[in-house]
Amino acid sequence: MRHRKSFNHLGRTSSHRHAMLANMANSLILHKRISTTLAKAKALRVYVEPILTRAKIDTTHNRREVFSLLQSKTVVTELFRDIVIKIGDRPGGYTRILKVGNRLGDNAEMCIIELVDYNENMLSTSKKEVGKKRRSRKKSDSTEAETPKQETAAQAPVAAQAPVAAPAIEAEVPEVEAPEVAPAIEAEVPEVEAPEAAPAAEAERVISEASEVDEDAGESAK
Repeated sequence: MRHRKSFNHLGRTSSHRHAMLANMANSLILHKRISTTLAKAKALRVYVEPILTRAKIDTTHNRREVFSLLQSKTVVTELFRDIVIKIGDRPGGYTRILKVGNRLGDNAEMCIIELVDYNENMLSTSKKEVGKKRRSRKKSDSTEAETPKQETAAQAPVAAQAPVAAPAIEAEVPEVEAPEVAPAIEAEVPEVEAPEAAPAAEAERVISEASEVDEDAGESAK
């Protein structure tokens, strides 16, 4: 019978369970995140968080106590040198369990267990949520009822005044220079010499020949 036995044996003997939890704690401290079943993650959280609390005080006694549980000098050095700087201001709750579904085959419930201070994405979202402020509904209703009165009182003197026309803005038109007219090109026309008049003797000869032709034509007609 399991009277007053609250921890999970995980189906293993005591020595096997302690060795398994020590190995899982070493992996969690070195890699800051491991994937395992939900039952093992809950058992590991109970095992590793007292170790992290003890590591906040760096003494020889605490180092020997942690080494007796983890059995790894590398992990103890990592814990007391680097991890304590991150978790120094946190009063417990150093790990987080995230469920990721069931495993194929035996349908075991799987999860990820990680150190809280090493998940930068979750830390950034938590800082943004802290900055939000929540207002009560009564205050918001009272402010909404007061705002119309304040607006009407402020708008009354403005409505009485005549609207002032805005001064016309004269647009500065840039002066455009007229294009220069190209000078007309004078075409050089060659001078044509007039033909010299025929001499008077030549003209008389032509007239006499024409009269002779007319006489010959009259005689032939008779």
